[in-house]
Amino acid sequence: MPAQESIVQWCQHYVAQLLDVPPAEIDPEADFDRLGLDSALAVSLLIEIEHEYGIDLPPEELFDNPTINAVAAYLLAHTQNSVA
Repeated sequence: MPAQESIVQWCQHYVAQLLDVPPAEIDPEADFDRLGLDSALAVSLLIEIEHEYGIDLPPEELFDNPTINAVAAYLLAHTQNSVA
């Protein structure tokens, strides 16, 4: 089971790659729209998260959890629930 920090780092690197910026410039507390993620890029992130972590992440969860830290917490909670 991945730690929340490793999920955050993975997401930061993925978003940085999408936006062609250094990962250090991706604030995990910033809303996705503030980072520059439009809906197409957000869907790309969603698909990659599902692929990387094997967790079904409904699209509305990106709106309910609009930061990398929030998505990581959601994934961690659902990973723990699926193992428990």
